[in-house]
Amino acid sequence: MPSPPGGFEVPLWRAVAVFRFAALAYVGLLVLRDADRYVHPVVAGAVLLAMLGATVTTAYGYVRPARRGWPLLLADLAVVLGVLLVSPWAQGRVAVATGVPSLAVVWLAGPVLAWAVSGGRRRGVVAALLVGGVDLATRERIGQSTLTGAILLLLAGVVVGHVARLAVTAEQRLHRAVELETTTRERERLARGIHDSVLQVLALVQRRGAHLEGEAGELARLAGEQEAALRALIAGAPPPDATPEGEAGTLDLRTLLGRYATATVSLSAPATPVLLPAPVARELAAATGAALENVGRHAGGRAWLLIEDEGETVTVSVRDEGPGIPAGRLDEAVRQGRLGVAQSIRGRVADLGGDVTITSTPDVGTEVELTVPRRLR
Repeated sequence: MPSPPGGFEVPLWRAVAVFRFAALAYVGLLVLRDADRYVHPVVAGAVLLAMLGATVTTAYGYVRPARRGWPLLLADLAVVLGVLLVSPWAQGRVAVATGVPSLAVVWLAGPVLAWAVSGGRRRGVVAALLVGGVDLATRERIGQSTLTGAILLLLAGVVVGHVARLAVTAEQRLHRAVELETTTRERERLARGIHDSVLQVLALVQRRGAHLEGEAGELARLAGEQEAALRALIAGAPPPDATPEGEAGTLDLRTLLGRYATATVSLSAPATPVLLPAPVARELAAATGAALENVGRHAGGRAWLLIEDEGETVTVSVRDEGPGIPAGRLDEAVRQGRLGVAQSIRGRVADLGGDVTITSTPDVGTEVELTVPRRLR
């Protein structure tokens, strides 16, 4: 089972809590060691107790996602900045000048890590700059070790923030993958059930009634169409009226021509999407539909569609086994004002900068090839 939302961040928050307790223990040891050098050791002890309270509060607060908002983040940062500002007064200028570390020491990195985990690199950098800037401002002398500490703090904010965003992205992808796998398994389960029952019955009705006349033949035809529609549905194909545009206004030609696939029209297409600019894809699909109308009107409706992706061009072939087109019949149709082939097919393809090739043999059938460039000319 996948982790709950935010699950990948939980180990990071636990690591931050462990770091803060370990850093606080180190601060306690330094305070015990250097207490006799402080001007106000009691104040230093009070600051140490405040740091303990802040560490416990943030450890419990960051565990629950609902509490990881700006109030807790800002309070966490404010406590660290307050410790940095109080340290010179509690320790005294002499102690600070002799190299005694501030009361915060490495504990000051706590809010930087918390901000980085909660909001990524940008928040981590902001917190690091604020903490590092206040730390440098409270020192009378800025040495190499002080600058190194500020740089390390900045790097920690960047690196931890980057890792936190990677964790969030990985979790989102995992959830999408699990949802897709669940959907696929459910579709496969339904497909098995439908195949063993509904599809077999529809196929049987279509085969038995294919050569019957009247209402029985119409029923067989409808059964074949529903069988094809069900097969497309359980295979994950979108419905005919659902043809959303893809990236940069492209459409998958397979989806547009898939609406023509029925019991009497077979469609063969590449396994990968055949992407075309939306206007090109729609016009090519309309020209293909016009060709299929002619098949239904003159060749009994049985046809085979083939999509070929040739890189720079795309070709759609419409083949039937009808009586064929007699020589000169198309020119005669144009003279008589019947412009179906001339305008609906050749006109559309010509506007796209493509070509139409019609090959017809009497009593064998007709093949219409529609070839268009992938881009409008």
